[in-house]
Amino acid sequence: MPLITRVYIRTALIAMLVGLACSAMLLANQAFHLNDVLWILQPACYHLLTIGWLTQLIAGVAIWLFPPHSRELPHGDPRLTWSAYVALNLGLLLRIVAEPLHTWHPSNLLAYILVASGLLQMMAIWLIVLALWPRVRGRANRSVES
Repeated sequence: MPLITRVYIRTALIAMLVGLACSAMLLANQAFHLNDVLWILQPACYHLLTIGWLTQLIAGVAIWLFPPHSRELPHGDPRLTWSAYVALNLGLLLRIVAEPLHTWHPSNLLAYILVASGLLQMMAIWLIVLALWPRVRGRANRSVES
């Protein structure tokens, strides 16, 4: 298993733990009315579980298991996958910090940070697609079935 896959999967596991802890806190708040402001964390919990956990787990496993790109670079260009990892997690981190703050106290700076986080996450997805696209191909000798 390549290092990039291990990093993606370990980060995904951490995001799952944090996202589930956040969700448990929200459920406890709903049941026991701990603090009325905690509801602003709900989107952050969703992003941790969907982007942080699911998307990273899928990307890490895909980088590892898709057919080899070439003998020299079986997992494709590592610059693409590492850049995607950094962009995805930086965007996620900005989002889980800025979104609750912006909900609680809106400001232009936080709005710009949210836009930047979305752009980073979108860029990360494009980089993952660019890294994986050449590895998704049919067999050269396969006949076309009707």
